[in-house]
Amino acid sequence: MSLRLIEIFSPSDLAGNILSVLAEQPTHGTWQDQLPDENSLLRVLVSSEHTETICDLLEGRFAGREGFRLMLLPVEATIPRIEAPEPEQAPPVAEPPKSKGRRISREELYDDIAETARLSTVYFVMVVLSAVVAAIGLLRGSVAILIGAMVIAPLLGPNVALALATTLADFALARRAIGITVSGIAVALVCAVAMGLVIPVDPSMSELASRTEIGYGDVILALASGVAGALAFTTGVPSALIGVMVAVALVPPLVTAGLMMGSGHWQPAGGAALLLACNIVCINLAGVVTFIAQGIRPRTWCEAEKAKRATWLAIGLWVVLLIVLIVLIALSRAGG
Repeated sequence: MSLRLIEIFSPSDLAGNILSVLAEQPTHGTWQDQLPDENSLLRVLVSSEHTETICDLLEGRFAGREGFRLMLLPVEATIPRIEAPEPEQAPPVAEPPKSKGRRISREELYDDIAETARLSTVYFVMVVLSAVVAAIGLLRGSVAILIGAMVIAPLLGPNVALALATTLADFALARRAIGITVSGIAVALVCAVAMGLVIPVDPSMSELASRTEIGYGDVILALASGVAGALAFTTGVPSALIGVMVAVALVPPLVTAGLMMGSGHWQPAGGAALLLACNIVCINLAGVVTFIAQGIRPRTWCEAEKAKRATWLAIGLWVVLLIVLIVLIALSRAGG
C-alpha cells in the first residue's frame, strides 16, 4: 500500500478545526505536537489515493489563514504494517470526489512534471549529449548506443508537462513547456545539421532508413506509449518511463532529420520530421486523455470549467493535427 505523511503547521487555535475536518476523512493515524510560540504540528498518515481529497479540503478551508502550512511527504515503510482494506472511515458525500484509481495526488504529480519543464544549462547539455549519442548510434547502426540516447530523453518531460498544463488550464506551465520543447528541438536540430555537414551520411543505413519511413503502426505505438508515459507519472512509477522513452523516442528521428538536412538528403529528412511530429502529437493527445481518465482536474469549480474548455480545445487541435499527419503518411506511402 502506497502511503503519504501530511504535516500541517498551524496556530494552536486552528488545530482543533483541522482535526475536526480530518476526523471525517479516511486516515491511518493522526498525531499532534505542541510547538513554541503557540503553534501546532499535526502529522497525518493516509493512503496515496486519499491524499488529494484531504489536501484539497484543507487547502480550501485553511490556506488563507496566517501560519498555515501543509507539506506532503512520501512514506517508504511503517511498522507495524498497515494491511488493506483500512481505513474504516469514508469521506463525506458532500466533499470533493476521491481521485480515480490508485494515483498520486495532483500536487505531487504537478511537482514531478513541472520540474521537467525548466530551462537550465543542464537541460541544454542533456539535449546536446543526447543528439551526439543518437547521431553516433545512427551512423554506426548501433542499437545499444541509440538506446542510450533514448534513455537520456530530455524532450519527453516537457511534452508530458504540456499535456498536464492543458488538463489543468495552467497557461504559465503550458508556455514554459512549449518554450523548452521548441528550444530543445532547435538545439538538437542545429547539432545534427552541423554533424551532417561534416560527416558522410548514407540514407540507406538501416537505423537511419527506419526513421525516415513512417507507417500507421508508428501512430499506434506513439499513442500507446503516450498513455503509458502519463500513467507512469500519475501512478508514481518512474521506472516504467524507461520503456516509454525507448518506445516513443523523440531525439533519434529529430537527429535523423538534421543529419539528412545537413547532407542534402531532403526527402528522407521530411520522413524523419514527419515521424517526430507524429510522436509529439500522439504523446500530447494520449497524455491529455489519460490525465482526464485519471481524474486530474483543478481544485475549484471555476478553474475546472476553464480547464474543461482548454482541454477540449487542445484535444480537438491534437486530433486535427493527427488526422493531417495520417493523411500525409498515406500520401507518402502512395508516392513511395
